[in-house]
Amino acid sequence: MVHNVRVSTAEQNESRQLDALAELNIPKEQIYMDKLSGKDFDRPQWRKLSEIIRPGDVLYIKSIDRLGRDYLEIQSQWNTLTKERGVKIKVIDMPILNTREGRELIEIFISDMVLQIQSFFAQLERDNIRQRQGEGIKSARARGIKFGRPKKKHRQTLPTLSTNGKQSNLPSKKYLSKQTWQAQHSTGF
Repeated sequence: MVHNVRVSTAEQNESRQLDALAELNIPKEQIYMDKLSGKDFDRPQWRKLSEIIRPGDVLYIKSIDRLGRDYLEIQSQWNTLTKERGVKIKVIDMPILNTREGRELIEIFISDMVLQIQSFFAQLERDNIRQRQGEGIKSARARGIKFGRPKKKHRQTLPTLSTNGKQSNLPSKKYLSKQTWQAQHSTGF
C-alpha cells in the first residue's frame, strides 16, 4: 500500500488527507507528499512513488483533484498505473473509482465515466482558480495596489557637521557601509 498526498502550496494544510490515511492504518513511510500545483505530474514525490510502485500494489488517494488538476494528465496517469502497470487505485472519497479485481464490465464502464467527469471538474476548478486570481490582481492594480518586491531605497543625505564645524551632506548612518561608518566614527563622527 502506498499513498499520494498533494496540496498546491506550502501554506495549505494536508491534515484532512493524512487523517483519512490514519483511519486506513497506512504507515507514514508509505506516504508520498508533494506541496506543489496539480497542473502536471512533474512532482518529486510523485516521481519517487511512480518508480517504486509495483503490479498489485494499492495506491490510495483522497480524491481525484488531489491526484492532479489536468484532465488529460489524470487520464494518462490513471491508465498507465491501472492498465499498463497493474496497480490498483482506491479513491477514498469516490469508492466507485476503486480498481479491484473481478469487476463486471458495467462497473468498469461506469467507473471510467466517473473518472472522466471527476477529471474534468478537477481541471475546471484549476481554470476557475486561475481566472479568479487574474481578476483579483487586475482589480487590485486598478485600485493602485503594487505587487512584487519593493523598490530599492536610495541613500538619503542628511546635513551633518564636520570636524571643522562646517555643514556637509553625508549619507545617513543606516545606509553607510560598515567600513565607511568605521572610518567616519574613528575621526570623531
